[in-house]
Amino acid sequence: MADLKVTQTRSAIGAKPKQRGTLRALGLGRIGKSNTLPDRPEIRGMLAKVPHLINVEEVAS
Repeated sequence: MADLKVTQTRSAIGAKPKQRGTLRALGLGRIGKSNTLPDRPEIRGMLAKVPHLINVEEVAS
């Protein structure tokens, strides 16, 4: 199973509170910060809520 490398590319300032909470739940919080997460449906759903703030890459686990 592959993992997902998620990097925050835009600021959460001006984003809705739920979107800021989603970023925190993904382990992000600053521009340029990255986190590697498992490729699961619940993670994909969280990523779908903030696609304008992040960049997602697939990495082999």
